[in-house]
Amino acid sequence: MPDSSEEKTEKATPKKRTDQRKEGNIFQSKEIVIAFSLIVTFFAFRLLYPIIKESLTDSMEAFFTLIGTQKTIEISDTSKFFIDGCISFAKAAMPMLLIAGASAIIATIAQTKGLVSFKAIKPKFSRMNPLNGLKNMVSLKGMVELLKSILKIILLFYIIYSCIKSEVNVLPKMFDMSASEVVAALGRILWGIITKVTIAYAFVAGFDYLYQRWSYEKNLRMTKQEVKEEYKMTEGDPKVKGQIKQKQQAMSRRRMIQAVPEADVVIRNPTHFAVALKYDSKKSNAPVVIAKGADSLALKIVEVAEQYNIVIMENKPLARALYAEVDLDREIPSAFYNPVAEVLAYVYSLKEKDLKKN
Repeated sequence: MPDSSEEKTEKATPKKRTDQRKEGNIFQSKEIVIAFSLIVTFFAFRLLYPIIKESLTDSMEAFFTLIGTQKTIEISDTSKFFIDGCISFAKAAMPMLLIAGASAIIATIAQTKGLVSFKAIKPKFSRMNPLNGLKNMVSLKGMVELLKSILKIILLFYIIYSCIKSEVNVLPKMFDMSASEVVAALGRILWGIITKVTIAYAFVAGFDYLYQRWSYEKNLRMTKQEVKEEYKMTEGDPKVKGQIKQKQQAMSRRRMIQAVPEADVVIRNPTHFAVALKYDSKKSNAPVVIAKGADSLALKIVEVAEQYNIVIMENKPLARALYAEVDLDREIPSAFYNPVAEVLAYVYSLKEKDLKKN
C-alpha cells in the first residue's frame, strides 16, 4: 500500500491522466471561458452595432411618441406593450446573447477536448458535508478563488466608475438630445466600458490559466510508490515477468532439443555454438535452422545429435555466423547458400556411402 505520508514528487503518468479524465477531473480555466466570450462578444457587438442601434432607436422613438400621444393606458395596451418590448429586446439583445453562449461553449469544448463525463455530475454526499465546505474555503484554492472574485469586482466597479466619471458632463445633456443622439452617446459609453473590461479580464484570464495549470499538475502528482504500483499493474511485476520469460525459454529449449533428431547436420564451433539444419525441398527453398544454442545448450544439441547419429561438422566461422544472423525456424539467407551447400553435399555423400556398405 502507498504511504500516505510520502511526498508527491513525481509527474502524473499517462494512465493516471486518462483515469482522471474519465472521472471528469480535467484542466479548465473558467476565466479563459469568460475572457474568450467577452472578446468574441466585443467584436460581435462592433459588427452588429448598426442593427442594435437601429432597433434601440426605433424603440425609443416609439416610446417617446407614446408619451406624447397616449393619455390613457388600458389593460389591453399592456399586452401589446409587452409583446413590442419582447420583439425589440429580441432584435437588439438576442443575437448577442446567442453569440456569447456559443463562444462560451466553444471555449469550454476547446479546453476539455469535447469530454462528456457523467461521473462528474453524479451526486456525492461528501459535497454536502459542511465541514468539507469549510475546509475548501480555507484551503489555498479557496483563498485564491476568493481573492480572484474580489479582484474582478474591484476591477469592474473601477472601470464602470472611471468611464461614467469621464462622461458625467454628457449625462444631463441627454435630456436635450434626440433619441438617436442618446443611443449614440450611451453606445459610446458602453463601448468604452466593454473595451476596458475585456482588456482587464484578458489579463485576469492569463494569470488564472497559469495558476490553474500549476494547481492541476500539482494535484495530479504521484508518490514514487504509486508510480511503482501502477507500473506493476500495467506492465506486470518484474519478478513475475522474469519467471514467465524463464519458463518460455525452457519450453523453447525443449522444442529445439526435440527437433534435433530431424536435422540433416549440426554445425558446431566446437563447444561455444551449435546450429542444426534441415533441408526439405518440398517444404522450403533453402535449409532451415531448427535448433541453435550457445555454451551448455550447444553441448546438449551436440549430445542429442550423437545419440541419433546426426552428422556433426566443425566449422567455427559458419557456426558463429548462422547462430548470430539466422533466427530459429527460418531459412538461411542467400549469403550462406554456398558454404551450407558444401556441407550438405558432404553429408549426403556420407549417407550414400553408408547405404552402399549396407
